[in-house]
Amino acid sequence: MLTIADPRPTRHCQGLARREFLKIGALGSLGLGSMLTLPQLLQAKATGSPLVKDKSVVLLFLQGGPSHIEFFDPKMSAPSEYRSVTGELPTKHAGITFGGTFPQLASRADKFTVVRSYGSGNNGHTYESVTTAGNSLKSALSAIYARVAGVNNAASGIPNNVLVLPEAVKENLKIGSNFETGALPTLTQSGDLGPSYSAFNPAGGGQLKENLELKVSADRLLDRRNLLANLDGMKRAAEQIANVKGASEFQQQALDVITRGVAQAFDLKQESAATLERYDTEKLFPLAEVQRWSDMKRSTNLLGRQMLLARRLCEAGCGFVTVSDCGWDMHSNENSPKFLGGIHPLGRQVDHAVSAFIDDVRERGLEDKILLVVTGEMGRTPRINNNGGRDHYGDLTPLLLFGGGLKMGQVIGQSDAKAERAIANPFRPNNLMITIMNVLFDMGLLRLQTNIPRDIARLGETAEPIDGLL
Repeated sequence: MLTIADPRPTRHCQGLARREFLKIGALGSLGLGSMLTLPQLLQAKATGSPLVKDKSVVLLFLQGGPSHIEFFDPKMSAPSEYRSVTGELPTKHAGITFGGTFPQLASRADKFTVVRSYGSGNNGHTYESVTTAGNSLKSALSAIYARVAGVNNAASGIPNNVLVLPEAVKENLKIGSNFETGALPTLTQSGDLGPSYSAFNPAGGGQLKENLELKVSADRLLDRRNLLANLDGMKRAAEQIANVKGASEFQQQALDVITRGVAQAFDLKQESAATLERYDTEKLFPLAEVQRWSDMKRSTNLLGRQMLLARRLCEAGCGFVTVSDCGWDMHSNENSPKFLGGIHPLGRQVDHAVSAFIDDVRERGLEDKILLVVTGEMGRTPRINNNGGRDHYGDLTPLLLFGGGLKMGQVIGQSDAKAERAIANPFRPNNLMITIMNVLFDMGLLRLQTNIPRDIARLGETAEPIDGLL
């Protein structure tokens, strides 16, 4: 943990303590002392270290299990008890249709890739089967990224692993009350890597959020001589390392990063009214429309704001953002609307939020820098149950990928006539994980690293990437 402290004492109830200017999380992946870590990583970035690519990932995880049939594989030629209850919509691809709640995505199908033969292999609410792909460390890919790239972005100081819940984008929401905060401890789990690599949750408030802000009076901030005196230890340590040149330059850059702060990246008020309107999903349906069902009380109409925050975090240098959209209950039992009624508001929200994100990222010229992955912990049974709903099903699961420098405008794989099994190019979470890792890292260099766990270095040997994307 890098701490810039006011040298003058401040009294609190336990005695005297130095006032902390800002803490930037310990960048444990390099195993360096906290006084040296930030400047050294800034120097490494300037020299263009190729191990960690200049890319970011946004994982939109649909909690509760979205139906692959109502999403991207409607099967309208199948018997009525199998086909999509929302009908189908034509896309930019001849002969390819999407479910009826996705008109905006259907019109943009040439901008992203859908994998119709992906299945999580998971029939229950065990999120880690997707986000860890069963790796031996029991660590989500977001935590693995933080272990390799550092807990914080070296240039901006922003956390490299962030979880964006609905509570992060709207004030006065009670955490753990109506939403699924307490039900997803494994979604971004750090596993054997340890808690240092856990996701930063801006909805947590308190000290975690306050650590992102520099709170110091103007006279002390302007006293740069005093501030730089506190950084002299960095300079002396850096000058002892042969491969660090211009230590004072990076010392000054570290100070600039600190005084610039990163809290603004989490502030949606920094966006224009037009951008906020573009992402607005609250206007699509009243929250009470879905929250009258007990399980769907975890649902929100805030996904647009969450996706906008994810884009802002990526622009600020965050390497891995996990966005959780909760309440995807499709059983149509006493907990959710009959006849898959929940797909209508939730599907429209995903359609709007993801389309806004795609358009925004492309207009900003970031489509090669940011990879968006949309999936869930499972799909849904092809045969509709007696309530007109669909139950848990792991053989096929919706999967959409956009950007990241991957090959877009495709529909990869194929399911059988009733969307029960993949009949071409079946893929599982380990294939997805390796695909994402190839976007984020130079996998050849990763295998050569001696300062990270060997289990991470060997992950590239456990599976092949999804065919046709790289």
